This record gives sequence, C-alpha cells and structure tokens, in this order.
Amino acid sequence: MIRYIRRAAALCLLLLAALLVNAVRVMVVEAGELDANPANRRGPIARWAEPRGEILVDGEPVTGSRDSGQQLRWERTYRKGPLYAPVTGYASQTYGTTLVENARDGILAGTDPALAPLPLWNELTRGRSPGGDVATTVRAAVQEAAYRGLDGKRGAVVALEPFSGRILALVSSPSYEPGVLSGTGPRVEEAWSRLTTSPNQPMLNRALRQTYPPGSAFKIVTAAAALDEGVVRDVDAPTDTPDPFVLPGTRQVLPNEAKGCADASLAYALQWSCNTVMAGLGVEVGLDGMVAAAERFGFDDTTLRVPSWVAKSNFDRRMSPDQLALSSIGQFDTTATPLQMAMVAAAVANNGEIARPYLVERTATAGGATVERTPRDRYRQAMSPSTALQLQRLMVRAVEEGTGTNGAVPGARVGGKTGTAQHGFGNTGTPYAWFIAWAQAEDAARPAVAVAVVVEDAEASRTDISGGGSAAPIARAVMEEALRLDAESRTGGAPGARGGRATAAPAPVGPPGGPGRSTPPPRRP
Repeated sequence: MIRYIRRAAALCLLLLAALLVNAVRVMVVEAGELDANPANRRGPIARWAEPRGEILVDGEPVTGSRDSGQQLRWERTYRKGPLYAPVTGYASQTYGTTLVENARDGILAGTDPALAPLPLWNELTRGRSPGGDVATTVRAAVQEAAYRGLDGKRGAVVALEPFSGRILALVSSPSYEPGVLSGTGPRVEEAWSRLTTSPNQPMLNRALRQTYPPGSAFKIVTAAAALDEGVVRDVDAPTDTPDPFVLPGTRQVLPNEAKGCADASLAYALQWSCNTVMAGLGVEVGLDGMVAAAERFGFDDTTLRVPSWVAKSNFDRRMSPDQLALSSIGQFDTTATPLQMAMVAAAVANNGEIARPYLVERTATAGGATVERTPRDRYRQAMSPSTALQLQRLMVRAVEEGTGTNGAVPGARVGGKTGTAQHGFGNTGTPYAWFIAWAQAEDAARPAVAVAVVVEDAEASRTDISGGGSAAPIARAVMEEALRLDAESRTGGAPGARGGRATAAPAPVGPPGGPGRSTPPPRRP
C-alpha cells in the first residue's frame, strides 16, 4: 500500500511541476505574444477603464472623456475639435492614436513611469497612475485667426515664436471632428470610411505632413546662400542677369512676371520676385553650395519631431544646371512643409539661428506637478547673422514697397516674401499661393512671430504675386493676434499664461458651415 501511495505522490509532484512549468511559459515566455494577440481584450479594457489626461491650450482643456457605459468605458471627446484636430490628433478605441494623442500617449493614458509617486511603484503594485496633462504651446487667439483666415479652403498655417521655437498656431484645412472616431461600432466605422475616402483629405495634416513646391518663397534660401557664399557682396548692385534668361544647357526661357528684372540687384529681385535673377544666383552658388544652404534651413532632415513626426522637405542632391536653376526658385523637385517654410522665416527673424520647433510646453501629473518641461534648443544656424540682418531689411522692403504689401501690420515691422508655385502637367494647374513673414512690434526687442501660409488651388492669376493676394491677408491676421498677445505679455496683462489656467475662454469656433463642439466634456474624476 505504501508503495502505491508513493507512486501517487510522485505523480502528483510531477503534475504540479508540469503546472508550474506551464504557468512560467504562459506568464513569462509567451506573455508578450499573448498581450499582443488581437483576441486578448484585457489590454484595451484596462487602457480605457480610466479617463485619459487632458491636452491644454492656454491652460484650458480642449479634450475630455465621456463614460460610455460599455466594456471599453471611457471615450475621448474634443472641444472645438476641427480647430485643434491638427494639434491633438485623435484617440480612438478602434483606430488608435495620432499626433499629440500619440506622441504623449504614455502621459495621457497614465502608463508613463514618470507619473508614479515612486520608482517602480506601478510595477510593484501592478497599478496605473491617473492620466496626466499635456500643455501645448498653441495660443488660442492665434490658432483661431489662422482657422478663420483659411475659411475651409485647402491649405495650412504655421506660426512660430522665432527665438524659442514655440509653435503658436498649427492649422490644416479642411479639418474634421476627431470625436466621431472615439468609440467602437458601425457609427465609428462609417465616420472613418467617410473621412478617409473624402477627396478633400480632411485627416491629412497639411501643416506637418504635406509637402508643396514652395515657389518664390524659397528665394529667401537662395538669397541667403548667395550672400553667405560671397556670390553677392552688395545687395543693391546689378547681378549681370539677362532677361530673358535661358536655362543652362537648354533652349528653355525662364519668364518673369515682374518688370525691370534685367540685370536687377538682389534687393530688387526679392522685392518684386524676379525669377531670372534668383535662378542665375542659384547656378552661380553651385549645387554643393545650394544643397548645404538648404540643409542648414532643415531641408532633407528626416528626424524632425515636434513631438509628432514631420514629413521631409526636399532639395535634390543631384541636379543638372538647368534643374538647379529651377530648384533655386522653389520649382523642379523642391518641396517643403508649411512648418519648414515658417522655419525659413524664423531663421531670418532670429538673426540666422533656427530654434528647434516644439508643440508641447510641459507635461504634468493629474495633480498639476510638472513631469517634464521642453527647453529651448538650437536646431540649426541657417546663415550668418550679417546675412540675416540684410535679409530682414530686404523682406521689410518687399512688404512696404513690393509684392507683400497685403501682409503689412500697422505699428509693426513686418518682413515677408510671396510665392506662387506652379503644378500640374505643363504647369497648367492653378498655383499654390504662399506667404512667409515675420513681425516685430516697434517697442519690442525681437520679433514675436514667424508665419507660413499656403493656400492650395488659390483663386489667383498664375503670377509670382498671387501669394500676396491669397495668403498674405491670412498671415497678417495671424501676426496681428500674435503681436497683441506679445504686447500683453510684455506689459504683464496676458490672459492664460502658458501652463496655467486662462482667465478668459476664447470664442467658440466650429467648422465652416456649422457649429463645432463647444461644450467641454466633464473633467475626469
């Protein structure tokens, strides 16, 4: 009898060991694979069991959470969703996250270890901290001015603070309501299908992820290269550029829309946007010099994050002389995001230095304690300070007496450059209208804002000055708001100091043709 008991005990021990081995296999060896299995609902249930943290603009939340009563309990809601969609992105239980919702998901979802009261606290307690908050650099008044200016037309606006790199406005139009993607079920699937198949591409972030031929706005880069390389030593001296100008190695004549461009100076060429002069200067600088200059401004950089990823702006490294001439006036294969062209304007305004652009000012716990603050960071030295000072003067002249007069702001020093980029087969398409600019109050020590505006298929003639008619008025409205806020901050009267509660809520803004979601969802408990 004892022998049988021993055998039974041995069998039990063997089965117990097998159970322990299997538990180790499931809990350790295969844990990652099981967690990633789409059939495993525990992860999504835990992820949406608590409200997300908030994304803040001027200290006020533009996001919220709603108790759906479903298994995936808390759904994301958005205040003025179309206005801020290019900043927030969406947080969907079905389709994931984008933009700030994605880049700072750990903070917002409460899974970031920095939110825990003690190191390894969440790992030891197998718990999760309440979702933290993300304070953006966006200023509501500047964002609204840009949104109203585009008025539903396809295009984008980016406004930067030149010295710091803070993104004051980031608008893409047409926009969409991200809240319609928050939950699950047929309603969300129908909204996704409608948005992703729309010919207007409302979910495309044109400010960060769409590149356009920059046209004559790129001439600022070419002018910087010519001055830094010593090709031009006197901006008011003739350049010996013929008009008509035949592209090197071809019989193709490069036209001018402006008058008086034959043998014109660099100053005149920027003031009236002479294609021939700028194309000729690009050829004189040479391919290596132009590539180096473009890359100093940020072209061809695939690593830029704000913190969301940014599409690469392109300047070809291999070109024939005729292609280089066209690229030097922002044509051929040269393309740029609106953010990139705002950085070009900011470089001139900030004495040649580009501060790394960023969209998140600080992150904080649910209780308000700062987790991380974004510091100012030098990105590139795009040109020498002396070159920047000369370009400041020339851009001011273009606004005061040239193609950019529609961008002038009374009581402020404004420098700008218009641009019209051709597109379509044989350049038969309606052009993209550009305006890049910076503005400085008369009593301020440095410029308050740099801005880039692009309007797709602008209703303008195919000339180099259509950017002044279609895009410059939008830039002017944006600069006026930025200058007003800058004046208030310098006199100590700015509402909604960055990172704190705003003293006044901005006026409701909705999508063109209808009201937006203006009632904020309840704050998480």
